[in-house]
Amino acid sequence: MKPVIAIVGRPNVGKSTLFNRMTKSRDAIVADFSGLTRDRHYGDGRIADREFIVIDTGGFEPTCDSGIVKEMAKQTRQAVAEADAVIFVVDIRAGLSAQDHDIAKYLRTVGKTVLLAANKAEGMVESPLLGEFFELGMGEPHPISSAHGQGIRSLTDAVLAGFDYPEEEPEPEENAPIRLAVAGRPNVGKSTLINTWLGEERLVAFDMPGTTRDAITVPFERNGQKFELIDTAGLRRKGKVFEAIEKFSVVKTLQAIADANVVLLLLDATLGVSEQDAHIAGYILESGRAVVIAVNKWDAVDDYQKQLLQRSIEQRLAFLKFAPVMNISAIKRQGLAPVWKAIADAHASAMRKMPTPVLTRLLLDALEHQAPKRAGMFRPKMRYAHQGGMNPPIVVIHGNSLEHVSETYKRFLEGRIRDHFKLTGTPLRIEMRSGKNPFDGKD
Repeated sequence: MKPVIAIVGRPNVGKSTLFNRMTKSRDAIVADFSGLTRDRHYGDGRIADREFIVIDTGGFEPTCDSGIVKEMAKQTRQAVAEADAVIFVVDIRAGLSAQDHDIAKYLRTVGKTVLLAANKAEGMVESPLLGEFFELGMGEPHPISSAHGQGIRSLTDAVLAGFDYPEEEPEPEENAPIRLAVAGRPNVGKSTLINTWLGEERLVAFDMPGTTRDAITVPFERNGQKFELIDTAGLRRKGKVFEAIEKFSVVKTLQAIADANVVLLLLDATLGVSEQDAHIAGYILESGRAVVIAVNKWDAVDDYQKQLLQRSIEQRLAFLKFAPVMNISAIKRQGLAPVWKAIADAHASAMRKMPTPVLTRLLLDALEHQAPKRAGMFRPKMRYAHQGGMNPPIVVIHGNSLEHVSETYKRFLEGRIRDHFKLTGTPLRIEMRSGKNPFDGKD
């Protein structure tokens, strides 16, 4: 499970700049809670083999109890509640403020690991101005410059020092259950669908305890196939009855996607494809997970709306064109059987074994049909291919000057590999590895 790090502090101390440095991106998933002026932003970070989730928050004023600032404080408290560790950002040039003391007082009550980051400290690493921040009782401040990237690595290392990372990914077992996450924005019908599955299949289900922030998994079996449903809808046990509460948490969704083999992305036919749907879909693709798209409440729209929706999916989710799209009604239990088949097919595709001789033959046939374009003096030469991983399937191609292979040609190869192995519902990654030139560095 990826650790979750929240960045908090008063306004204009450089929290968003630090977020962008830690995630190496300006893109973030946004939780678009209606009526909130300042939302929480979520992004993925990575240092070497260590991955983590970062939450950016608005300016925090814990004592304010009115208006927009109150809503921003509410969002920040939620981010802190979701996090495993907190980075408290202060401004070394502006100095210590009463607001910093208020925030520190609040953070001492939450029981989370808190690191103090003194931002805008370029050229001030040994400055005596750092000394006043010891008053906050948050330990030694880490001098950083978010704008210039100074001290970010050591700060991140310090935050992650308390978390254990497995040395290697465990090999998937032959008959391991399919780990299935149901993802989507609030009120699209995740709870209804989960309850329908549990009731319709008459399953024996139970909680599998983990840490307090873990998503709950519900093991169940359908037609001899074992599944583990990874809850993102707030599934809780109440005696022998399970009730699903529509309690949306972006962190929970991101972690569930990362832990799943297959993700069922649930859309609402009455609302179309929103920006948040596209963000979640993008995260599924980045995570390399197999995916099935299910359009819920299909029975509640007319033919014209259905045509608009299909066009919207084709345009806004074009990067998931390999994913099957299923039309369902969870409340009326319509179209659910084909969804299970699509999930099983997507999982089988994600775990497909692709022998080296077959991949190499496909590569050579593709080269005969259409060779990659010359790039200046260089023409890429592809020699052989082999499988480099599963879930998602990775095809590694070896040769010379392969850094000049265009994305268009990679998509051409991907299409031929998909057709041959009948891959559906899973992304396919192609990696190019050029052999070392023995004449490099010689006169």
